[in-house]
Amino acid sequence: MGCEVANGPARAGGPPDRRAAFGEDDDSDSPDRRRIDRPATARAVLSLLRTLLAAMLVAGLPGISAAATSDPVNSPALSAELVTAQNGIAPDTRTISAGLDITLEDGWKTYWRSPGEVGFAPEIDWAASENVADVTFQWPAPDRFTAFGIENIGYHDEVLFPLLIELERPGEAATLAADVELLVCSDICIPQTFSLSLDLPLVDGFDQASADRIAAFSARVPQPAETARAVAHRDRDATTLTLSVTSDTPFADPDVFPEFDRNVAFGKPDLRLSDDGRTLWARLDMRGADDLGALPRLTVTDGEARALALAPASVETAPEPPFALDGGAAPGIAALLSIALVAFLGGLVLNVMPCVLPVLSIKLSSAMKSGGRDPAAIRAGFLAAAAGVMAFMWALAAVLFALQQAGAAVGWGVQFQNPVFLALIFVVLAAFAANMFGAFEVSLPSSLQTRLAGTGGRAGYGADFLTGMFGAVLATPCSAPFLGTAIAFALAGRGIDIAVVFTGLGLGLALPYLAVAAMPRLVAMIPRPGRWMLWIRSALGLLLLGTAGWLFWVLLGVAGRDAALAVLGLSLVLVAVLSWSRLAPVLRWGGVAIFVALPLVAAGTLAETGARGTVTQTTIPWTAFERAEIARHVSRGETVFVDVTADWCLTCIANKTLVLERDPVSDALSENGIVAMQADWTRPDEGISRYLESFGRYGIPFNVVYGPDAPEGIVLSEVLSGDAVLAAIERAGGPTRQAEAR
Repeated sequence: MGCEVANGPARAGGPPDRRAAFGEDDDSDSPDRRRIDRPATARAVLSLLRTLLAAMLVAGLPGISAAATSDPVNSPALSAELVTAQNGIAPDTRTISAGLDITLEDGWKTYWRSPGEVGFAPEIDWAASENVADVTFQWPAPDRFTAFGIENIGYHDEVLFPLLIELERPGEAATLAADVELLVCSDICIPQTFSLSLDLPLVDGFDQASADRIAAFSARVPQPAETARAVAHRDRDATTLTLSVTSDTPFADPDVFPEFDRNVAFGKPDLRLSDDGRTLWARLDMRGADDLGALPRLTVTDGEARALALAPASVETAPEPPFALDGGAAPGIAALLSIALVAFLGGLVLNVMPCVLPVLSIKLSSAMKSGGRDPAAIRAGFLAAAAGVMAFMWALAAVLFALQQAGAAVGWGVQFQNPVFLALIFVVLAAFAANMFGAFEVSLPSSLQTRLAGTGGRAGYGADFLTGMFGAVLATPCSAPFLGTAIAFALAGRGIDIAVVFTGLGLGLALPYLAVAAMPRLVAMIPRPGRWMLWIRSALGLLLLGTAGWLFWVLLGVAGRDAALAVLGLSLVLVAVLSWSRLAPVLRWGGVAIFVALPLVAAGTLAETGARGTVTQTTIPWTAFERAEIARHVSRGETVFVDVTADWCLTCIANKTLVLERDPVSDALSENGIVAMQADWTRPDEGISRYLESFGRYGIPFNVVYGPDAPEGIVLSEVLSGDAVLAAIERAGGPTRQAEAR
């Protein structure tokens, strides 16, 4: 695409990522901001340089000591100038080979035409040029780098953007005038705006050194490949792109850079080679994709050796890459045992986390029920409860493994994002609470009780098993020290890794049951049955009722008001059916089955979908989570505190109540220069899931602090402390923030 200066101002630049990163309006499609992008003309530039060089040698012209060069622009981050291979305009000259030459200081980078999730491409306005009809701006193949924990694409050290200048009046003097706007990033990002001007008089001259430099960067401009073919597939949800590139020349050190016409960014590709390096496979996460339109342009690089420009053909089904190849070394026995120990400690700590309150009633109820039994029966009952814990953990591991194999986002506690699961747990808790308050008693038929009594009195083992299982279910909304490490290892690994981690986790959570099973005499410390048990039973009922109230609140956030009220109403009907003693047993249990199923159906059909897009308004001025906004704030010298939370995460609630919303942390998060950003994961959100995965995390709470001195973020512990939060804010803020803290 060229730019006709005669028709008004023109710009060369990239896609409208600047709007996403810096909050500006996107007017890149307007006539005065058209982008110049002709990678295929690199061969024309090289041909022009060869022709000029040949003409100089044939004519015996002496080389000019220096090519025409604009006055350089210097800043602490870069120096820039316009250069040309010709020293001026020779008679009959129609085109000029030039370049925008940028040298970046150590640690600084700038962006490609498709910069990634953060940043914007250079934009050049040639409106002030004279005797210039068209400017073709070319993009050398880029490199991949990381900024603010996000994959970005651009250049470091140095880059020369080749320019092919077409004169409006051949053979006459010309002036190149460029107004340049670009972004450079190091620990911070700084927009750079400057102007360059180069007069080209009627002089016939040529400089080989400048010509060689322009030619070297022109050779890096991706060229159409006649011997390479590419196919691309994006999944239905536009979250994954799969590519297959076949070339007659084997790849050695490849990378891929796909581009959609719209503002779409990609994560780091998973690259594999097959067929002796002649077939390249790539799978990339897609971010910001909605209505995508055409398939992407594709740039494929192979180290410094070559750069290819391809237009992939689309396919209906995704190419299947051999991702089993080069999968990396599996962890050894010692590593598995160490992570199993970490998981065991995580499960053990769960017993004293905030989620212990609802679980406590389950465990105390189990202990009270065992008070009058002999030691052997007590041991068997608590072993059954431990088995219930393990059964749930193994079942959860199997489900997560199946979801992982299917490519779904998985994580610790994500089942609480499912409205049907929440409705089921709410119904069970409501029934348990009503039972504790004596609204009804669940008893087996007398004949079955007699038969069980004759086999050794094992009638309560099934209830013990369910007690342990249900306690494990209610423990999953919590996170704890050690737990995040273990879960990340499991969900990023193989099936055996998931099995080992969840076995260790279950054993840690079940340790109180196992301890009583090992020493049944501990139950003898409970006083003899009496009136006090009624008071304890009522207290346990209140605990369960409070837990049911919390679940109803979670259900409101996950499923919406209509679904939550329907589940509440139908659960009350269920309790009424269970409490109606005059109802015939057959009709009674038939009604129970119906009114257990109805809340689940209501939750599934009436539930609202999609992320809520709101934040909890407290004394802290929270803003909604936007991953790309992190770089924008940090580039201004601000500190960003990110809190990934959910209504169903009890540890998150405890962190807020005990740390974040108390002084001095609350005051610090409300100060100028501090941006408090909240990511609400109450409902499924693919963007938040991928953000967590970028840190190797699969559960919440998750808190991280960014700043000028911590652009990649400082990750905090699952259980926050005021001192840790304040120290991270001070460290991320850099010397200025540290001086203010003193």
